[in-house]
Amino acid sequence: MQRLLTMIYLMLAVALSAPALSDQAWAESESKVLPRSAAEVQLSYAPLVRHAAPAVVNIYTKKVVAQRRRSPLFNDPFFKHFFGEQFFGPKREKVQNSLGSGVIVDPEGIIVTNNHVIAGADEITVALSDRREFAAELVLADERTDLAVLRVDTGGKTLPALELRDSDDLEVGDLVLAIGNPFGVGQTVTSGIISALARTRIGVSDYQFFIQTDAAINPGNSGGALISMDGKVVGINTAIYSRSGGSVGIGFAIPANMVAAVLASAENGKRVIRPWLGASGQPVTSDVASGLGLDRPGGVLVNAVFPGGPADHAGLKIGDVIVAVDGKEIIDAQGLRFRIATRPVGEFATVSVLRQGDTMDLDIELKGAPETPGRNITELKGDHPLSGMLVGNLSPAFAEELGIDSMISGVVVLKIRRGSRANRMRLRPGDILVALDGTTLKTVDDVNAALKNASGEMKLVLRRRNKLYNLVIKG
Repeated sequence: MQRLLTMIYLMLAVALSAPALSDQAWAESESKVLPRSAAEVQLSYAPLVRHAAPAVVNIYTKKVVAQRRRSPLFNDPFFKHFFGEQFFGPKREKVQNSLGSGVIVDPEGIIVTNNHVIAGADEITVALSDRREFAAELVLADERTDLAVLRVDTGGKTLPALELRDSDDLEVGDLVLAIGNPFGVGQTVTSGIISALARTRIGVSDYQFFIQTDAAINPGNSGGALISMDGKVVGINTAIYSRSGGSVGIGFAIPANMVAAVLASAENGKRVIRPWLGASGQPVTSDVASGLGLDRPGGVLVNAVFPGGPADHAGLKIGDVIVAVDGKEIIDAQGLRFRIATRPVGEFATVSVLRQGDTMDLDIELKGAPETPGRNITELKGDHPLSGMLVGNLSPAFAEELGIDSMISGVVVLKIRRGSRANRMRLRPGDILVALDGTTLKTVDDVNAALKNASGEMKLVLRRRNKLYNLVIKG
């Protein structure tokens, strides 16, 4: 009983010590009334979905592959070497099916999806939400951004289409909807927010600058639309972070501005030609920032400028720190590549740099990467250890096409003929020949000349994944 009285006294003391409501607070509390209609309590995405969903399509692909039925034990090179491929019987054709999503961005039948959705497909079928189906043709595939553009013959009819929004206008916390075909169950809508912007280091494509969302994205959502509350496409859903294969609330979408750049190339009926800066650098980490006297990390420290390139003509110098492009902050090298890649060729970009404590703006003309020197793709022949290797000259344009740093020059290995002497060297396509017996290899002609002069043991220097290797080759 005594304990109960004590608790009552404490509760009274707390109540008496609480501040009284102000006149304004009382007025606000009195103004809150019960909802008078269903419209006042209903919060629904239905109008937005009715607008957007018809323009999001399901994509079905078929690919015919040849396979041999055999035990996994027969993958052993021993069996293949002594018995040959015929030992395992004839190849049988098998049809592989896959599915994904896409977005109609032009009522005349232009559709955007992910490149990995249609890669290698022999047949592509597009199914609309109203169950109409069309055979689609591939207009453009861009593996580096993981985007592809399709076209369907509408027979003169217009299709529902969605407009792209400027993805630079997005903010963390904005509401979004993800529409796609997860797990092949049919068109599905999920909601969430933009949980991060400018996500790099995802490893999905060469141009990593993703919108992150917690709207549920699962296998089959790839190529579908990420929609803002104004009914426009802000991104193409591309990947998820997951240890189980299902959504854990971390999904990634390619920003609409990159989609617009790829669409512009498709409209011109040509491959994607991206602006080339003609410079490269490293991210400004905390240690680098401290050494440069900066108060925070961020930006790109220029460590190479291509002679005669756009950056060189504009006055960019080694040691400059690029901090912004057209007023957009640059955090790392991936962000710099994205900002340049989404600009049209032929225009100027304003690049803000820090140089010896001063900030300056440089107007850089954006041009396509040059095709100099010519590729001169050649198979190395003769009685030497590199015989059977297909090589070519690296130009900035060829390097960009191969996904190699465009600042690197030299001779690139493109293919190695099976069973050749070069095949035994364990060299790989993508390796770059740097020097042979002390001779720097800048072109294929340099390689042929060095091989003619070589005798007996050879010393080869090659670059693989930004590392140099020294090989001693016996003739």
